Amino acid sequence: MEPESGISIPSPPRNPSPLSWVNLSRNLILAYQSLGVVYGDLSTSPLYVYRSTFIGKLQSHQNEDAIFGAFSLIFWTLTLIPLLKYVFIVLSADDNREGGSFALYSLLCRHAKFSLLPNQQAADEELSAYKYGPSAQATGSPLKRFLEKHKRLRTALLVVVLFGAAMVIGDGVLTPAISVLSSVSGLEVTESKLTKGALVVLACVILVGLFALQHVGTHRVAFMFAPIVIIWLVSIFSIGFYNIIYWNPKIVHAISPYYIIKFFRETGKDGWISLGGILLSVTGTEAMFADIGHFTALSIRLAFAFLVYPCLVVQYMGQAAFLSRNLQKIPNSFYDSIPGPVYWPVFVIATLATIVGSQAIITATFSIIKQCHALGCFPRVKVVHTSKHIFGQIYIPEINWILMILTLAITVGFQDTTLIGNAYGLACITVMFITTFLMSLVVIFVWQKSVLLAAVFLVFFWFCEGVYLSAALTKAPQGGWVPLVLSVIFMMVMYIWHYGTRKKYNFDLHNKVPLKWLLGLGPSLGIMRVPGIGLIYSELATGVPAIFSHFVTNLPAFHKVLVFICVKSVPVPYVSPEERFLIGRVCPRPYRMYRCIVRYGYKDIQRDDGDFEDRLIQSIAEFIQMEAGEPQVCSSESSSNDGRLAVISSRTVQSSSSLIVTENEDYGGIESIQSSKSQTLQSLRSAYPDDENQTVRRRCVRFEVASSPGMDTSVREELIDLIEAKEAGVAYIMGHSYVKARRSSSYLKKAVVDMGYSFLRKNCRGPAVALNIPHTNLIEVGMIYYV
Repeated sequence: MEPESGISIPSPPRNPSPLSWVNLSRNLILAYQSLGVVYGDLSTSPLYVYRSTFIGKLQSHQNEDAIFGAFSLIFWTLTLIPLLKYVFIVLSADDNREGGSFALYSLLCRHAKFSLLPNQQAADEELSAYKYGPSAQATGSPLKRFLEKHKRLRTALLVVVLFGAAMVIGDGVLTPAISVLSSVSGLEVTESKLTKGALVVLACVILVGLFALQHVGTHRVAFMFAPIVIIWLVSIFSIGFYNIIYWNPKIVHAISPYYIIKFFRETGKDGWISLGGILLSVTGTEAMFADIGHFTALSIRLAFAFLVYPCLVVQYMGQAAFLSRNLQKIPNSFYDSIPGPVYWPVFVIATLATIVGSQAIITATFSIIKQCHALGCFPRVKVVHTSKHIFGQIYIPEINWILMILTLAITVGFQDTTLIGNAYGLACITVMFITTFLMSLVVIFVWQKSVLLAAVFLVFFWFCEGVYLSAALTKAPQGGWVPLVLSVIFMMVMYIWHYGTRKKYNFDLHNKVPLKWLLGLGPSLGIMRVPGIGLIYSELATGVPAIFSHFVTNLPAFHKVLVFICVKSVPVPYVSPEERFLIGRVCPRPYRMYRCIVRYGYKDIQRDDGDFEDRLIQSIAEFIQMEAGEPQVCSSESSSNDGRLAVISSRTVQSSSSLIVTENEDYGGIESIQSSKSQTLQSLRSAYPDDENQTVRRRCVRFEVASSPGMDTSVREELIDLIEAKEAGVAYIMGHSYVKARRSSSYLKKAVVDMGYSFLRKNCRGPAVALNIPHTNLIEVGMIYYV
């Protein structure tokens, strides 16, 4: 397990022959693996669907026709939403093989100017991932121009996406609670007949163990997940098939939609309210799209269409056949329908399957939190990458324990799967409702289909999902309020953080240092240039930040080479290493001042591999040569505050750079290691406090200017200055800011900024830690932002 580390794995190349045996076998293997990650939640829904449907006002309608109608509703719900909408349509809207609400939003941001991220255009320059599909260069439609023109509509779109993300976080709380509590409820029908209190205690013990093992990482037990789900699916298929033959083969006729009409004709309003229970049959469907980045669309389609869907249909049909002859068994319909000889094996498999389903949604919650942070809408948290081979499996300690506390509170507070199911269903259908809306926009702006086609898609699925959403909302007093409250809390955290971050950025934007002031710095003002490289971190993609003037005012000296660094998240899943850096010049050449924008995708994890400084030096050196050879590549900011930056490819650097890069590894005692970084000896001492003669290995990189007779003299001098500054040492300069509301601000703004935002900043990770900045090389400049 590696804290704050990760591997940006690029998408594999598309196979030119999709029907080839190699491609098919690969997708079959991925389909097998997807069973343990994607379908754990969806496949365990038979544990509680019929119970949640018929508990309540529908108790007075417990007859054979009602059972047939309920199964018909379940069948067509499974067919229309997971199979038709997700498998055939939504899975085609992946963002470079990434799925979920953020993938759809990033697609829209790339094909239309919907993004609200600060100064996004500068960070997006020449990003190859934006050349996606034929619509990238398409002219804008009137609807597109209308949405781009009105900022409030773009803000509303972001709020909708974040609300969907908050509902997914709510799923992370509710899924473990309802799944584990439903699995252990099988002990109620055994001879021991444990009391409800004992079942709740047992469920809590399992939940604590589940969350306590999250730090290990799912990859260590991933090989167990798929077999468990396969055994579970085969088991429920066999039990369902047995019940159909043994109890009531006529249940096959209930596939006809006629029984749905008959169901509502007899039950009326009570039948409509009961749809909140039917809805639980498709909970977990969103995982098919959200987890597409770990697999492929074809593999997920194969797994669902040929295994998951038939097994679920047969199981629900078998339960309905059993209940049509045993109406009094509805409270524990699944476990009562299991034949006696196989009861305990199925109970064990059911418990394991619910743990698998809970594990998947918890991991997805961690991913959602990280994506929210990439959009600047969530405080900085510790991200631990738990696998070097399976990208996307991350662990966030703070969120893990918060989820555990909330899940235990829900389990102990409700102690009833019906009430938890009301909350769970509302959270899931809300996410589906939002996905349908975003998909309709993708059809228009990304796929460039007609507005009429998008409207048909939107109206049809909004009608289907709207009926379920309205029924789920009626159960808000009976537990449905839980996801709404959780969403409001998480939305408040997101809004306060986003609001404070935007205000801080706007302060920096309006207080940039004028270039005339910067160009006037010199010995006449008492300013000295000291050896070394100064890396000044700021959120500004253009201009000089106010912290630099504050730094120079208090310490009238700065480094011989200055690099203004801006770390940006762009609305793509991954940014290739070749496009990581954007390099430009802040002042004319003699001043040795540069700008670097470091770009990360919303699923990239910043790697602490120790070679950031070396890659930065190589990129700046390549930029110096590019500028000398092609002056039009980059215009100096001395003439414009928005000078163009150049994309520096690491491949180009390695092939054409005039720098000679040598690498070697030093072996020896701690005292013998010499480093240009002042913190090296101190950090090694702290790492090995009991052994002064401990042998350590250290990677050393040295730069030399290649002897090229055709090289310009000024370019050679600049490269030599760059190398000498690197050998003198690198210092990281950041602002240690305090954000406060102005005295003239309203009481609400003071409460948001002075209380809410300040509390979040004090209790989240510091920017230096989040950016992997060496502590002993860090210089912090204190500033107060009055926003």
